Amino acid sequence: MNNYEENKIIKVGDRVDDFEFETYEPKKVSFSKFSLKDSLKSKKWTVLVYYPADFTFVCPTELADLADNYKELSDMGVNVLSVSTDTKFVHMAWRDSEKLLKNVSYPMASDVSGRFAKKLGIYDEKTGLAYRGTIIINPEGILSGVEVNLNNVGRNMSELVRKMKAFIHTYNNPSEVCPAKWEPGKKTLKPSEKIVGKVDEALK
Repeated sequence: MNNYEENKIIKVGDRVDDFEFETYEPKKVSFSKFSLKDSLKSKKWTVLVYYPADFTFVCPTELADLADNYKELSDMGVNVLSVSTDTKFVHMAWRDSEKLLKNVSYPMASDVSGRFAKKLGIYDEKTGLAYRGTIIINPEGILSGVEVNLNNVGRNMSELVRKMKAFIHTYNNPSEVCPAKWEPGKKTLKPSEKIVGKVDEALK
């Protein structure tokens, strides 16, 4: 990972410097590495699903839900990784022992020092763990989305899929914006003075 400016938090809209994680690859039953540089070179979106720790309670339910939605995300051109401050060795042991994780095939990444989580503002200094943070980086390396929860509430990965469809649509159609609950096939909006105060009419 490149050296980030000390104490500088990456915010939505910022360009993300290259970073690298060691990973456990369940499909290959082997260790590997992931770098943002390679993902951008492939013109892929990058989604990092941070969670507090392996061998915990809410976390396997989230990763199982992510596994159920992984193929759809991957088919959209998204590189998906789960990330925690555990090592790749612990990831491997957890994946092999927790039955909820039997369908996990995406890379499980290690941010062992929490270095990148700190730069994203999702690191809990008291525990040394990351919060539940969903990080979306577009194919140009721009931080496009950040969702952060306290660790007592799990996420719905179907909503991540919906948001990714909207992000990809607006990336490919920059003059349009997606209203709440937008799904492909539904109407988008084209912001202009003509629809100020008349969004209801514009959606019909």
